[in-house]
Amino acid sequence: MVSPLEPVRDPKTSRIFAGPIQVRGPDGPWEEVRAAMDRYGSALVHARMEDWLPTDLADPELPGRLGSDYARFRRMRHPTVRARFVASRLMLKHTAGAVVGESAHDLELAYKLGGRPYLRGVEQLDISLSHTADLLVVGLTRRGWIGVDAELSDRQMVGLGTEPQMCTRHEREELAKIAEEHRNGALVRLWTLKEAYSKAIGQGMRFRFTEFGFGPGEQQAQDVRLPDGSPGTGEEWSFHTAVLQQSYTVSVALYDAGFGEAGDGIHGLRVADDLLAELLGGGGSR
Repeated sequence: MVSPLEPVRDPKTSRIFAGPIQVRGPDGPWEEVRAAMDRYGSALVHARMEDWLPTDLADPELPGRLGSDYARFRRMRHPTVRARFVASRLMLKHTAGAVVGESAHDLELAYKLGGRPYLRGVEQLDISLSHTADLLVVGLTRRGWIGVDAELSDRQMVGLGTEPQMCTRHEREELAKIAEEHRNGALVRLWTLKEAYSKAIGQGMRFRFTEFGFGPGEQQAQDVRLPDGSPGTGEEWSFHTAVLQQSYTVSVALYDAGFGEAGDGIHGLRVADDLLAELLGGGGSR
């Protein structure tokens, strides 16, 4: 797994992806995020929930800061869920605003079928959001699609009957070859990769995890595999995994649709509405 802040190169495509960037509230540092977007076309941003949580959730300015999400927030009852919802949405809007050069208050989050967030009226930027425990993660790209997912690295998965529900036959065979003390970490990594890929293609949990896979070993090429272990995607896809804040496994799935080269600037991108249908119809992992 890569270390934070170090650019990583996908061994399959030679494509470089910017290392993770930590932001500590509305002050950023946004220059690093913009530099990553300008140079690589994508960025992975993370933060601690406490850095984005307002002191007072009854603040009269909160409805304006959340926009249409405020009504959803009002319906929530669990304190931790409410806090994480507010912090993650504020972080996402500020991060996107810094990239597109707009005030966070002027951006409106909306949601596609399945809950995938997008910025209403901002077609040139694809976004993805994940949060777990105290970690918030945002992925952004102007090159196509992006999906991110985060889990606690020590989340127990092995021994709970998880593998038959989330792994292909080939993955289970490969997992059995991994030393027992490393197997749980490998399973957590697989879970985040699958979640990230499902988010990137807009399918979420509707795409059965036993229908596609990855190489369980950290040194194996990170690409989508069919259930028998054969390749399922081409070089337009790249995948990256990192350990953040020493406690969280985070994976990124990035689809490069060829919407401008790195350095072209964020405003040169327009996302085609039929891209998902084209991918799933020919060349997807089914």
